[in-house]
Amino acid sequence: MGVAPNVGQLMALFLKLLNAKKTIEVGVFTGYSLLLTAFTIPSDGKIIAMDLDREAYEIGLPFIKKVGVEHKIDFIESLALLVLDKLLEDTSFKRLNQSLKGPPQINKYSLILRVSPANERTFDFAFIDADKNNYWNYHERLIKLVKIGGIVAYDNTLLGGTVALPEKAVSEPKREWRRLSLAFNKAILKDCRIEITFVSIGDRVIICKCIR
Repeated sequence: MGVAPNVGQLMALFLKLLNAKKTIEVGVFTGYSLLLTAFTIPSDGKIIAMDLDREAYEIGLPFIKKVGVEHKIDFIESLALLVLDKLLEDTSFKRLNQSLKGPPQINKYSLILRVSPANERTFDFAFIDADKNNYWNYHERLIKLVKIGGIVAYDNTLLGGTVALPEKAVSEPKREWRRLSLAFNKAILKDCRIEITFVSIGDRVIICKCIR
């Protein structure tokens, strides 16, 4: 549920190397990784954090408040896919002719504006430690939200070692998650939009650098 301390240290290192200011966290639990991220990014940084369990988040909230980083966190109690889709749906209007003045005008005769996703390619870093059956769904959205050169990190990619076991050796409730974790690991290996490395700490982390 919570990330291993050495995974947290690795996250902090990446955040510093990226000079990250805008991040996403899918899966919060009691907020250890969230606290670490908030403590690492600058005072004007922002984390969009999403989880269905506000009660678990509030267990760690006193520690977040104690170190004075609550203002950096936008916690959203929701299914993560709904939040990520909303981020991708939000649009902004950009002028094609920057010399024009006055408020934007939109009509069927005008070509002075271009509608673009407001949040696309604006995040520096994303960390995912949530329902493993949705990892690929998260990936398809995050790859559009994170900047070229930014990083997306997926925790628990060995799923407690079950991905290396024969299916019959895995308990029935975990078999579907095992199957989907294996499918995710194979699919991400073939994704030409990223460069990846597999880090053997904690329950193993896949680090993705967005390259296109």
